Amino acid sequence: MANDVNHAFSSSYLQRLTQELSEDLDKVRNADDFRADSVPFLVHALAQGSSQFPKDDKKRIVQAHEEQTKDGESKR
Repeated sequence: MANDVNHAFSSSYLQRLTQELSEDLDKVRNADDFRADSVPFLVHALAQGSSQFPKDDKKRIVQAHEEQTKDGESKR
């Protein structure tokens, strides 16, 4: 269960982070010195931020996200 919460939180966190930082990430990606082999390093660096959240917060955020998703699907 804990691994499922960590995985779901990390996935959601990265998705939200890339949305919020999309313009900055485009600038980095388009920089002259950016190479394809830099992508794993960049993803790893961004993912490190998810470790700053306590496990109880991660669980609460994942549950809220799942409830939002269910509500959105039921309204279709």
